[in-house]
Order: sequence, then C-alpha cells, then structure tokens
Amino acid sequence: MKFTKMQGCGNDYVYINCFEENVQDAPALARKVSDRHFGIGSDGLILIKSSEIADFTMEMYNADGSQGEMCGNAIRCVGKYVYDHHITDKTDLTIETLAGIKFLILSVREGKVDEVTVDMGVPAFTPNQIPVAAEGERVIDAPILVGEKGYHFTAVSMGNPHAVIFVEDTKTLPIAEIGPLFEHHERFPERINTEFVQILDKENINMRVWERGSGETLACGTGACASVVASILNGHTKDEATVHMLGGDLRIRYDRKGGHVYMTGSAVEVFSGEITD
Repeated sequence: MKFTKMQGCGNDYVYINCFEENVQDAPALARKVSDRHFGIGSDGLILIKSSEIADFTMEMYNADGSQGEMCGNAIRCVGKYVYDHHITDKTDLTIETLAGIKFLILSVREGKVDEVTVDMGVPAFTPNQIPVAAEGERVIDAPILVGEKGYHFTAVSMGNPHAVIFVEDTKTLPIAEIGPLFEHHERFPERINTEFVQILDKENINMRVWERGSGETLACGTGACASVVASILNGHTKDEATVHMLGGDLRIRYDRKGGHVYMTGSAVEVFSGEITD
C-alpha cells in the first residue's frame, strides 16, 4: 500500500489515496503507521476519498485509532495532495468531513501548492454542541478543578471540542502531566482537545496543544482557530491574530459579522513510501 507523509506546521499525518488503495481496517492501520518507533511515525492517518456532496472526502483517524471529526492542518495537506498529484486542477475545493463541508482556496507557486486558506466554518459555543457539562449558553472563562488545581477555560467547538486555557508562559507548562487530566476530565463526555494559550499582544499568541487521542502535537489547526476565537471572546486579541505553535505559525481571522473562521497556513509533502505488510 502506497502512502505519503505530509505535515502542516509539524502536525504530521500519513495520507492514503483511496482512489488507488483499499484500506480494510482504518483504526488498526492508524495505530500501526502512527507509531514513531515501529511505524512510519505520525499524529494519525488521513484517507482521501471520493464524495457525493463535495470534491473530496477527508477521513481522519488519531494515533490511537479513534476517529476524529476534523483537523485544520490535515485538510490543508489534503488540498495540496489532490492538486500536486493531479487528481484535480481546481484551486477552489470543497472537502467533506465529519464536521461538515469545508472550503479551501489553494495558493499555487511554480505548479505546486505552498499555502492554503480554509473556511473553517462557524464556531459553536452551546455546551451540548461541544459537548461540555456546563450551564448557560456559553462557557467563557469558567472555573474548573483539574488535578487539585484550579483553572479557567473557554469552550469552543470547531467541529471538534476544545477547551482553551490562558496561561502566563507556555514554555514552562507541564503539558505531559496536565494534558491527560483535561482530556479525560468528567466535564468532557467525549474527551477534549486542550489549548494552553499565552497572550503576547493583540495580534499574536503562543499556543501548545494536547489533542485527544494523540497527546501533545506540534500544531493543531482547529485548536488555533478555537484559541483565537476564545482570545477574542475574552477581550485579549483583535479579530485576526497569528498563532505561534511549536511547529509553526497559522494566521486566523474570525469574521464575527459573517460568523466564519478562516485559517491560512502552509502544507508540506515530506516523503512517500510503501507499506509492505
């Protein structure tokens, strides 16, 4: 089975072209290829498939084999893959995901896609839409006790659930210790992606992320979107900001009048190969 390794801001996935390959057990394959010692090494598995309602379908699996709804970094790479591998010649694409249809604009330079803007859709704030166990219409700067320590979080869904925590310094954060505690906290019935955000100024934030099913990753596109939306709701940033992550930067714009969030960032093909067993 042929595969391609791709990354967006260091958020790396193994991509399978299902127009040419047949995947029988996607969760098992995701666990196999994601292992960084005995496999290819990745944050998960992406299957590129046909769609009856969009140009393509992106099917996403986390490193532990669980299926995810949406990944902003991965979907940019899907756009690059289908254009660079001549599956389409369109630079405006629609991609079907479990979080709905997403719209992509491809920036092409010398015949290759180097940057992609994604309409990430409308964020959801209602607790049962995220989901999070909470009262009221929105969860903004709400207290939560995690590992006997108190935090405040803002809950946002970008098609998948996010809890955004504002911290003084992301560099010294014991994320390996507290990340799993947030992920499996009783207030998050479907687990949670947790973003730890340091405000630099009105247009720049630092972010580290603990993704459910994958642990800490170098970047998270939906998490970057959720972080900027949460920063705006808490009065920390303007409606457009750059998110600095361990793997690189993303530009996020929240059109509050139209309700949509737009993400712009790179997409990179790392290498291709073949799985023989």
